[in-house]
Amino acid sequence: MLTDSFGRHIDYLRLAVTDRCNLRCRYCMPAEGLQWVPRESLLSYEEMMTLLGIFHELGITKLRFTGGEPFLRKDFMNLVEAVFEKKWFSQITITTNGTFTAPFVGRLKELGIHSINLSLDTLDADRFRQMTRRDDFVEVMKTFDLLLQHGIKTKINAVIMDGVNEEDIYSLTALTKTHPVDVRFIEEMPFNGHGGHHPLKWNHRAILQEIQSAFPDTVKMIDEPHSTSLNYTIKGHLGNVGIIPAYTRSFCGTCNRIRLTPSGEIKSCLYEKANTNLMKLLRDGASHDDIIAVIRQVVSKKAKDGITAESMRKADPVTESMSTIGG
Repeated sequence: MLTDSFGRHIDYLRLAVTDRCNLRCRYCMPAEGLQWVPRESLLSYEEMMTLLGIFHELGITKLRFTGGEPFLRKDFMNLVEAVFEKKWFSQITITTNGTFTAPFVGRLKELGIHSINLSLDTLDADRFRQMTRRDDFVEVMKTFDLLLQHGIKTKINAVIMDGVNEEDIYSLTALTKTHPVDVRFIEEMPFNGHGGHHPLKWNHRAILQEIQSAFPDTVKMIDEPHSTSLNYTIKGHLGNVGIIPAYTRSFCGTCNRIRLTPSGEIKSCLYEKANTNLMKLLRDGASHDDIIAVIRQVVSKKAKDGITAESMRKADPVTESMSTIGG
């Protein structure tokens, strides 16, 4: 079992299988995109399986595949199937933008995928184009419909940007009335490829106030252990609403997560600067026990919260894109 210096048990791994993404979301990267990691510098599937086996040994029970956009990685479903066959994890989930997911929804249902997080910041096609700088709204909604048709637990992740999509707080919340989905609004973070903190108008309090003004029957739910979202139910709605204070970071005290980037860097906090590369250790011939020792060391130094982790960066402020870290 992995335990940090604050007594928190780390049992949840987020694995980014690629940094590449076909969208250019304004809160994630510049319009021109990023300088992608060279393919030879990405973890191979064999290396991923080796590391996943080690994380399983160390008590990781929940695995989330992320990107970039994971379905852009060639033969990604082969990796998903291989991990399922090992039965290492009690929960396997995927975060996707939905643009390439539709053909695989049936197979994901057969495999028993626990849930899908679908990035969808607006229900308006024009605003979708404005936010993502791409015209894939129809394909994303096709994925959404298929996920519901197959009965796969679906969560919608929506980043709220001032002056861009704040009116979608209403439309996305209204979606939960007739659809059994969890809509989770996320505070905008500085992981946009060029960094820079800014006054945050749409923090979790402002988002909640907007929801309550339109849906007065909004009631606070009891949050699950380690939940990153503040969760609410609305009378008469099939789904629920959550708000993730990802910028204000008020949920960090119970964090049970660790991250592995596409290039093999291990991060115990989204906001920290990665200093350890497990892929390099593998390729340099490190032993099984050596890698376990390194993972334990990284976890032991996990910061108390995201504010502390970011403050430790000192002269190296946040400039990464979420795509390179793993959304």
